[in-house]
Amino acid sequence: MMRTRLKQALVVALICISLQAAWPQVDHDEDAAKFADAGQKALSTGHYAEARDNFEKLSKLEPNIAEVHATLAVIYFKQREYELSAREVRTARKLKPSLPKLDSLLGQSLAEMGDFEEALPLLEKGFHQTADTEVRRMCGLQLLRAYTGLSRDSDAVETGLALNKLYPDDAEVLFHTGRIYGNYAFVVMSKLHDSAPGSIWTLQAQGELHESQKEYDEAISSFNHVLAVDPHRPGIHYRIGRIYLTRFTEAQKAEDRDAAQREFTAELAIDPGNGNSRYELAIIQADLGNLDEARKLYEQVLELYPDFEEALVGLGGVCLDSQKPDQAIPALEHAIKLNPKDDVAWYRLARADRATGNKDGQQKALAEFQKLSKAKPLHKPVGDEVTPQQVGPEAQP
Repeated sequence: MMRTRLKQALVVALICISLQAAWPQVDHDEDAAKFADAGQKALSTGHYAEARDNFEKLSKLEPNIAEVHATLAVIYFKQREYELSAREVRTARKLKPSLPKLDSLLGQSLAEMGDFEEALPLLEKGFHQTADTEVRRMCGLQLLRAYTGLSRDSDAVETGLALNKLYPDDAEVLFHTGRIYGNYAFVVMSKLHDSAPGSIWTLQAQGELHESQKEYDEAISSFNHVLAVDPHRPGIHYRIGRIYLTRFTEAQKAEDRDAAQREFTAELAIDPGNGNSRYELAIIQADLGNLDEARKLYEQVLELYPDFEEALVGLGGVCLDSQKPDQAIPALEHAIKLNPKDDVAWYRLARADRATGNKDGQQKALAEFQKLSKAKPLHKPVGDEVTPQQVGPEAQP
């Protein structure tokens, strides 16, 4: 259940209230005009208690003006008095059904009250049919709450995906949709555990969970249990190898790197087409200074997967370290064609061009590297699938 309070972003503009349109009917009443004017001024400056007092007095003098009740509904909503807000919306709807956006406000009030069944069709209408960006956004956020409260988790996820597409950089949307996805993943994994507690899938899920929490020993144990059930299951040795490699990166213990190498080799014995394992072995050999073996492994990867961009960059680096810059250039140019924003590829191409005497090419590649490295950290973060190539500490922009 979404318990975090949604931001109360509603303002009078969302209801498009035009009280002045009603005043010709009551312009003889000076008190009504006085309360309306004072209430609107208080509302525009965010003094909701003062606005409430004036509009409540106005509603007693002019009980049949729908816009007055709609304005009160907004004020009550801002003050989190949702029952009063819903009451005023219903009154306004009876008096003037054509008044816009009342359904959306009623749906949001009902959702805040926990009345999700009644709120749902109003919120769905507001989210899917309104052209107002902010109303759609608020209805979408309340839909997440309603669907979750009704245990309609898949509908909540679907709405979350739609919200992320509509508002990709909205912090509040990202927060609530992230919680929805996390909740849905927990529900699904709980069902998996309950329905098949000893299955390979459950053991693998446990391994991935431990890995995500950096519980490396527990993750390795869970993945080894998978192999105990199915010794030839593809991908598991690779996952274990990646865990050892991550631990080596953090603690720099040689035994972890050795263990990673054994696991990647074991993966290739099961699945010779696993390019990721061969790529990781190439990086390890390059780091150990075994350049010929590293080059051989990179070339084997690229025979299977010619557009493996990180392997192309890795091959270029090995060629450079082997004093063969002319052989590095084709691989690096291919990598840049695949990913023009790879700063490592541009840096290594600058080195290769300098070594081969191509000063124009060197200047262009170095300029691209400097531009990209200023826009992001110099070292690419470790990815989820393979270890990215790095430029090294000497490559300052």
